[in-house]
Amino acid sequence: MAYGTATGPDDVEAYYTHIRHGRPPEPEALKELQERYELIGGSPLLGITEAQADGIAAALEAKHPDEFTVAMGQKHSAPFIEDAVGRLLDRGVDRIIGIVLAPHFSTMSIAQYRSRAEEAAAAAGVPVTVVESWHEEPGYLDFLNQAITDAYAELPEDARRSVELAVTAHSLPVAILERGDIYVQELEKTRDSLSGRPEFEDTMLAWQSAGRTEAEWIGPDICDVMPGLSEAGRTAVVVCAAGFVSDHLEVKFDIDYEARQAAEEAGLALTRTAMPNDDPGFCATLAGIVAREAGKA
Repeated sequence: MAYGTATGPDDVEAYYTHIRHGRPPEPEALKELQERYELIGGSPLLGITEAQADGIAAALEAKHPDEFTVAMGQKHSAPFIEDAVGRLLDRGVDRIIGIVLAPHFSTMSIAQYRSRAEEAAAAAGVPVTVVESWHEEPGYLDFLNQAITDAYAELPEDARRSVELAVTAHSLPVAILERGDIYVQELEKTRDSLSGRPEFEDTMLAWQSAGRTEAEWIGPDICDVMPGLSEAGRTAVVVCAAGFVSDHLEVKFDIDYEARQAAEEAGLALTRTAMPNDDPGFCATLAGIVAREAGKA
């Protein structure tokens, strides 16, 4: 299961209307969102998610022939989670295991995917299990560590004097913390798992892509930390967008455009890690989680 995306500027209004529970975005906000999609050449997320589903299916088939069937469903755009469950039921499955393409648990993300999948399968009496988080999976952390090494190597030689590693994830409203949500704690564990590398002065956790609402969102924002890093003597920052697993608007605009611009204004060089996308090793890691949940690993 994945979040979904607008496939192009013409689809932006319908997509964000779905996210906003039927309330269309204001004209000014819609225009800005359309411009962002145009700036990055359109979101590649749908194609990447389809390729990830295919990669997971191939890895499962290689290890467990004829035991699994895979369908992809999205939260805010077609094919929806309910569509995927329907396809699985049509294929006669006797159990559904859901894995969300987001490593860290939150009541605003994973819990909502789970409830929608469970509701879609309830009438058929087919049990649904959703993997709640997989942020400590060795294959995922191995990918991130190699991607960090590669991103550091892209920095100009003269920018490597004092480098900060910034681990980022999508911000959520602060109110979830008051309800005991463990999202931040899980991201802190990921940051700690990536800390201590000798090429970096320090490793920080920062946030991105906060919604434009009156509510307070978790911070600091990755763009806002750039001046402070410069004042602390940093010459460069490597951004590891560990809360995401695909190239999409929140990566290609929020990091590659906005954060990079903020870094340049602060006199910092910036590189970011490659996203897992449909990397075969990454897909095999997710397939292994599913197989283990099914009692097959």
